[in-house]
Amino acid sequence: MKFGTNLNEFDIRDYLRQDLMPHFMCPGCGHGIALRALLWAVHELEIEKDKLAIVSGIGCSGRVGGYIDANTYHTTHGRPLAFATGLALARPDLTVIVITGDGDCLAIGGNHFIHACRRNLNMTCLMLNNEVYGMTGGQVSPTTTDSRLTTTTPLGNTEPAFDACALAQAAGAGLVGREVTLQTPALKNLIRDAIAHKGFSFIEAISDCTEVLGRKNDLGSSPEMILRQKAGMRPDSYGNVVEQPFRPNYQQTGILARNERPEYADTYRRTVIDAYNPPS
Repeated sequence: MKFGTNLNEFDIRDYLRQDLMPHFMCPGCGHGIALRALLWAVHELEIEKDKLAIVSGIGCSGRVGGYIDANTYHTTHGRPLAFATGLALARPDLTVIVITGDGDCLAIGGNHFIHACRRNLNMTCLMLNNEVYGMTGGQVSPTTTDSRLTTTTPLGNTEPAFDACALAQAAGAGLVGREVTLQTPALKNLIRDAIAHKGFSFIEAISDCTEVLGRKNDLGSSPEMILRQKAGMRPDSYGNVVEQPFRPNYQQTGILARNERPEYADTYRRTVIDAYNPPS
């Protein structure tokens, strides 16, 4: 079935497996907002469900993909980009989207992430960054802000946080962007641009973990946490980033880099065709 013929009638329930409700996400979790933004973008692009493939790994982010009424694959920890690579090569007719988390993507999956950016295969990677391993006990992750308390940093995190967008840009990703979940229409537009881009697109969605990271660090209620995104990350009227961002490492949002270069699968197929059909 195809939805999206009337862009003014987006209903998220059309894209969800409602028999799996109620969902497992905690009250106030930013992952649900990111899911809405993703499906809103899919709706506007009029992507048929049978042509949509969602690949996810392990963690809170990994569970999100299972709620989408499309072709969904729940893979092993850190490996969704590896599985998605094979899928995108074998089925170029599909729109392949990876939903991953900061630990899944940047820790155990870091090497797969680097080479997915390098290859520039046509797919979109949506990384939901909540700064913590929320599902498995609240351990420190590669993006945990300096001084944050977690179950494995009881005295505060002393490691610098990973800038995933800078890494993606350096590794050659075709499109790189970041947005906060508070700015849901902007996040939707960014995801829509990423899906439409021919090549590897990486979007970092800054998402709050209210129950694990929020409680442990006295970050306030869910509304207080998400309003801190507005206070901390949006530029002022002069274009300057405001002082004291709620996550000091992630001050810029929107499309951060665009790298127009050949898409991997097209180049690979041309190489194979030329090899087996040499000029006479």
